[in-house]
Amino acid sequence: MFRLRYVIVLMTNAVIVGSLIILVLSLGWVGWVPVFGAIVVGFVLAWPAAIVITRRIKANDPAWNEAADQPADAERRRRRRARSDRRP
Repeated sequence: MFRLRYVIVLMTNAVIVGSLIILVLSLGWVGWVPVFGAIVVGFVLAWPAAIVITRRIKANDPAWNEAADQPADAERRRRRRARSDRRP
């Protein structure tokens, strides 16, 4: 399953790195070291930001079971299969 978190990482990475590069250049720090530093800081901050965003999306989704970390429909199907397996 392609996880939502990976897609969110790509988007947050683009936003954070782009914002930091614009900030560095607008402050007049022109050179490869400040730009490279902004890229590294952006990559480091993108993953935790994506985790927070993904948890908020899943917490507000009524079709998602937060405790089992899976869609609610998948849990219902798993329970139905378990009940049908117990029947003689």
